Amino acid sequence: MSPPARLQLQGITKRYPSVVANDGVALSVLPGQTHAVLGENGAGKSTLMKIIYGSVRPDAGQLWWNGRPVQVRHPQEARALGISMVFQHFSLFDTLTVAENVWLGLDKGLRLADVSRRIEAKAAEYGLEVDPSRPVHTLSVGQMQRVEIIRALLTDPQLLILDEPTSVLTPQAVDKLFMVLRKLASEGCSILYISHKLHEIRALCDACTVLRGGRVTGECDPRQESNASLSRLMIGAEPPQLEHHDRQPGEVVLRVQGLSLQRESPFGIDLDAVSFEVRAGEVVGIAGVSGNGQRELLAALSGEDRRAGADAVQVAGQPAGRLGPAHRRHLGLHFVPEERLGRGAVPSLGLAHNLLLTRTDAVGRSGWIDVGSLRAQAADIIRRFNVKAGGPGAAARSLSGGNLQKFIVGREIDARPRLLVISQPTWGVDVGAAAQIRAEILQLRDAGCAVLVVSEELDELFELSDRLHVIAKGRLSPSLRRADATVEKIGEWMSGLWAPAAAPPVTAMEGR
Repeated sequence: MSPPARLQLQGITKRYPSVVANDGVALSVLPGQTHAVLGENGAGKSTLMKIIYGSVRPDAGQLWWNGRPVQVRHPQEARALGISMVFQHFSLFDTLTVAENVWLGLDKGLRLADVSRRIEAKAAEYGLEVDPSRPVHTLSVGQMQRVEIIRALLTDPQLLILDEPTSVLTPQAVDKLFMVLRKLASEGCSILYISHKLHEIRALCDACTVLRGGRVTGECDPRQESNASLSRLMIGAEPPQLEHHDRQPGEVVLRVQGLSLQRESPFGIDLDAVSFEVRAGEVVGIAGVSGNGQRELLAALSGEDRRAGADAVQVAGQPAGRLGPAHRRHLGLHFVPEERLGRGAVPSLGLAHNLLLTRTDAVGRSGWIDVGSLRAQAADIIRRFNVKAGGPGAAARSLSGGNLQKFIVGREIDARPRLLVISQPTWGVDVGAAAQIRAEILQLRDAGCAVLVVSEELDELFELSDRLHVIAKGRLSPSLRRADATVEKIGEWMSGLWAPAAAPPVTAMEGR
């Protein structure tokens, strides 16, 4: 007789006041199977995974584990069964170190020093570089992702749930992770895999369940499908093709010259004589492995770090290195950070009031907020960017990760910036939404906005950018035209291996 399914769900239903997240969902995962759960943002994927992991209680339905019915009432029970999960929004305590965060989910009989050694061994085994002694608040999003993955692997799971595990990993790190996952599957570990990267699902998974509107609408073997057919299953259509037209850029809107900053954290990166320009009507991309100075550079550009010389950062010809975020917004600079909850949005506030983080046009001279105007603005962004939410008053934390990303990006694009600095623009959003966000960025560029995109997704940078730089160990590479860029060259430069003499900086005007 064949062994029972590792996990089986029947009739799983979860209702919230404004939406039915899961509606009678059935799912079966076999031992050693890598099973994808596919669906657009808000389809109910993350809610379903949280039900399996015990962090959300279903309203109806039954869960079987290795052939017997069980109730998973909280994550501790899930881990006791052998279920581990890597969340899309990380469940890490900022003030604790990496080792202390991992220790919380392990046997308390272990000493912290033992946990640190196990982290280092697992990180070396799987090629996921992590410093156990480093406080989490000093990590980039990509580094936090590694911590979550290592924490899950240390529990030796029978079922590993991965919610967008590669969203901020480099192609090289993704290849290493896939080697790990294939090894785990060959040893009998079952894997539930959520990703909007269709090529990853086709390369890794041997089964796929499709959700739409909280319901199962299809099952398939992704190895027999194309990206186009998976897209049709997920969103009912293929994503529109981006139109990237070459155009003559205008005046310099952002000039960074000789920007050198010492790290504020002992775990940070020193910025070393960073210089580049972004002109009106062009997109400049910055690639790099997470933790190589992106965080420090973005803080210096957004105004969160004001230690640079006044002329080291110039916006629209004005010295801005010592200006705060509000003053830089007056010059036309708008910023989308990589962290959605906590920096991009206040979790407990409604979407309309989250506009006040970067928009002041609904505040009158007397200081009173025009709530009606604020709600109308939020409703327009929700409609324009197809954000699935319970209206302008919906709390930011009630949205799926992808829908919150669409709202935050929409909020800054809707402000009609002169300069948009955006980090990880399509992190965790489905293929249709990613295509829409990228199209909006290109429309903004075609309207004359200067756009700087910092991303760890090379495909995204190749789609969007007119010119590319690479950041490595706090240094910035020469400029490279998109037409001259290859994955191999960018990958080589990510290690800091560029020769300025062989690849001199290419200005925007020379690149046309």
